[in-house]
Amino acid sequence: MATRSDFVFACPECGESMAVNASMRAALVESGCVVCGASVPSSVFSSAAAN
Repeated sequence: MATRSDFVFACPECGESMAVNASMRAALVESGCVVCGASVPSSVFSSAAAN
């Protein structure tokens, strides 16, 4: 089962980049980057291109 990706996340601290859906975006903003733990402002997300 494929997961829909609505956004692309790019960490401003470590540079990690990944496609995320809306609930993953909310978790990153609340909890921080899963790689380095840096705070994640909502401004670091961009819309994923439609496939």
